[in-house]
Amino acid sequence: MSVPGTVDHVAFLGGPAELLADDEVAAFVRDQLAARPLDGRSVCLVIPDATRSCPLPLLLDAVHGALAGRVSRLTALVALGTHAPMTDSQLARHLGGDPAVRYPGMAVRNHEWADPGTFVSLGVLPAERVAELSEGRLAEAVDVRLNRAVVEHDVALVVGPVFPHEVVGFSGGNKYFFPGVAGQEIIDLSHWLGALITSAGIIGTRGTTPVRALIDEAAALIPAETLALCVVVRSGSGQLHAAALGEPRAAWDAAAAVSAEVHVRYLDAPVRRVLAVIPAKYDDMWTAAKGFYKLEPVVADGGEVVLYAPHITRISAMHPEIEQIGYHCRDWFVSRWEDYRHLHWGVLAHSTHLRGAGTYDPVHGERCRVRVTLATSIPEDVVRGAALDYLDPASVDVEAWAADAETVVVRDAGEVLFRLR
Repeated sequence: MSVPGTVDHVAFLGGPAELLADDEVAAFVRDQLAARPLDGRSVCLVIPDATRSCPLPLLLDAVHGALAGRVSRLTALVALGTHAPMTDSQLARHLGGDPAVRYPGMAVRNHEWADPGTFVSLGVLPAERVAELSEGRLAEAVDVRLNRAVVEHDVALVVGPVFPHEVVGFSGGNKYFFPGVAGQEIIDLSHWLGALITSAGIIGTRGTTPVRALIDEAAALIPAETLALCVVVRSGSGQLHAAALGEPRAAWDAAAAVSAEVHVRYLDAPVRRVLAVIPAKYDDMWTAAKGFYKLEPVVADGGEVVLYAPHITRISAMHPEIEQIGYHCRDWFVSRWEDYRHLHWGVLAHSTHLRGAGTYDPVHGERCRVRVTLATSIPEDVVRGAALDYLDPASVDVEAWAADAETVVVRDAGEVLFRLR
């Protein structure tokens, strides 16, 4: 039995070596929320979509039990970023049943990022401040738009997991606001800033990275009181190592310290080939690319990452333009910036993150450090047209690959980061 305590003034339960019982977690959440002055106030919960491992029904049961009847209004807002909206049946699976039955009195909404009416502007971060936060990488003013549901509640409570992340270092905390329920402008700016640093250069970096600094600056403009319940999940399961509840930056930092221990695996030497077995929760390449991000750091120069996902049939329904842009390293876009800057920078960032490290110059062209091969049900012409390699998924025998001394097979890829010692 773990004993709740405090870490940097944040309520904290668990640790890297622990797996918490459900009743411990529920009691921790209920007790912490019971102690906060929330009576009569409206509360917006900002929650993850189904692309993150998280025991969301357990957490929402506890939150709902602590707040229903106390608060004037309770809304759960799914932080989609620019992911596909969740259907009613998907939401029911994600939340553990029909939300109207399981969580009476709580409204559940998708973040409708494609609808301009979704947003309210909190103000503009000037170019000079963005230059400071980005350490000189960008000097662009940005309109900070946020889902109005957050602004129209007295309290915004983030509920979600923390993992190593390719754009910001570690996910969670204020990232659920920006880009989770934010407007396109700051999504594009923050993702392109991460791309300029590169996925391999920022993923799994503790502390306040330039992207985290930008996100925190935007979050400071939110007029509602903000809180976060940040949890550390045993990857691929519903079990928790730890939970932290409090001010978002501090709760996130406490959880990220645990994530850095439980979600990072170290290898002694680089490997020539990796087979990343992509779980079903990633249903397009936009999200399944996490299987590459988490493995790129351990692949030798000239090596290969194969993303094995027979269930995936397209690159992205929400961002079909990636099929025309293709996948290229950062320097490709930087060298041709005037040709690409009019496009969504978040799409360009996704392109660079999945293509990985490389160089480009007009004489030698594009030279990428590793090969990226898709063993999916995306048609071969689409894969090759997007500048990636293709492998027929029917030809992949996972067990035979696992027996190959030249290959590392990573099952349930996408959440655990692999690094070299």
